[in-house]
Amino acid sequence: MSIVSLFFKKQKPGKGSSIMLDCAAYKEAIESKKVQLIDVRTSKEYFGGHIKDAVNVDYYKNKEFTEYFDSLDRSQPVYLYCRSGQRSQKAASRLLAMGFEQIIDLKGGILQWNKVFN
Repeated sequence: MSIVSLFFKKQKPGKGSSIMLDCAAYKEAIESKKVQLIDVRTSKEYFGGHIKDAVNVDYYKNKEFTEYFDSLDRSQPVYLYCRSGQRSQKAASRLLAMGFEQIIDLKGGILQWNKVFN
């Protein structure tokens, strides 16, 4: 059983959760299947470098943020990251309030990712 599979045990219906994964577990999870991978940094930060296949949805642009996430499947996990982990934690809280069932956050954000993988 992989490390990632340990985090995806059955949950009670309607009860959302947010977990944080280290870089290795996060990478394994996003590479193992097609996922909803979201970079919640600004577009300037995003274009300065991002994780492959991540969609940029700026946390600070409230209307666009809400509209984008309204179009996603709330029953599927959402993988978030930001620069250091602060914004993605706030974004996770917003998404749980919007009814998303599972949020997976990258511990240490892209700063940690770049230390490990670059």
